[in-house]
Amino acid sequence: MVYSPQEDSYLLGKEVKKYLLHLKNKDRKVIDMGSGSGIQAQICLKLEIKKENILCVDIDKEAVKFIKNKNIKTIQSNLFNKVRSKFDLIIFNPPYLPEHKYDKKKDTTGGKKGYETILRFLKQAKSHLNKKGAILLLFSSLSDPNFILEYALKQKYKPEKLIEKNLFFEKLFVYKFQL
Repeated sequence: MVYSPQEDSYLLGKEVKKYLLHLKNKDRKVIDMGSGSGIQAQICLKLEIKKENILCVDIDKEAVKFIKNKNIKTIQSNLFNKVRSKFDLIIFNPPYLPEHKYDKKKDTTGGKKGYETILRFLKQAKSHLNKKGAILLLFSSLSDPNFILEYALKQKYKPEKLIEKNLFFEKLFVYKFQL
């Protein structure tokens, strides 16, 4: 199932644009993790990141096929399992909602507490992040932001909140993480 861009996708995209507009070097390597529709990769292309420097990754076969049809390099992988490169920018709009008896979809649910996928991602991302690279990560107030930030600090990340937005019954956050 291809995750259609929603409020969270657009909020993250806004921060991706801001981040990329301040880069002098457009020769950066970027990975759009959990790409869904490929919206973040498309933002990178519009901001002159070279197509050959962008990789989309999704666990879902349909999403991979959808993005490949847009002529963007894409692989099917569970997070970084099949990724062998390092990147200057890692973008991730993960599934972040706590599991609910009516919603156990892998495109929205990040585990029983909502943060399990995010924690696995942060642990794995360290070995795929270039020196001075950054991660732009979105998560929700429903997925225990304090727990995520404490975990990130234990993993030696330096988190920086870029934006937060109230949305219906939750708050969305976009953070930049660097080592």
